[in-house]
Amino acid sequence: MPTAAILSGGKARRFGGCTKAFLPIGEKSIIEHILETVRSITDDILIVTRDGPLYEALGVPVYQDLLLEAGPLGAIYTALNASHTPQTLVLAADMPFLSVSFLEYVLNAGRDVDIAIPRTRDGHQPLCASYSSTCISAIERCLSEKTLKATALLSETNVRELGPQEIEPFNPHGTLCFNVNTPADYARAL
Repeated sequence: MPTAAILSGGKARRFGGCTKAFLPIGEKSIIEHILETVRSITDDILIVTRDGPLYEALGVPVYQDLLLEAGPLGAIYTALNASHTPQTLVLAADMPFLSVSFLEYVLNAGRDVDIAIPRTRDGHQPLCASYSSTCISAIERCLSEKTLKATALLSETNVRELGPQEIEPFNPHGTLCFNVNTPADYARAL
């Protein structure tokens, strides 16, 4: 059984600093939607954030970022170090429309590689991907070179890319990897 790590450490500059994970979509917050989806796959769930007390009531372990100001790559690093399993499903806390079948597909694709990563028409989705614990040393190299982009890992590891045509069956409405980054995105999600 893999670990699922939900990352919620961004500063939400484009959203005025709002904690996007707690925005409601229907009857539940975005993070509640994600937790419900992930609980169908694994019981080993954790949250990586810079603001631990906000998340404690969700009933899953909460980890503070090990490295401050290290961006998404630093959050992935924290998730892999906190994980109890060799494979970790890393998810952004602002993706309300993920499906169980898609996440299971990503995990299956990641069994024999370092990273299984979807690539939509908008590009790679490093915060909706499967990572092996073998990525820790590659992340450390990137961070030591002050490289904070999560996609920098792709040239350092064995990657299985899931392209747009491959993920299309999981994405009939075009919202699968949709992120709520701005107030306009949130209005669209609603």
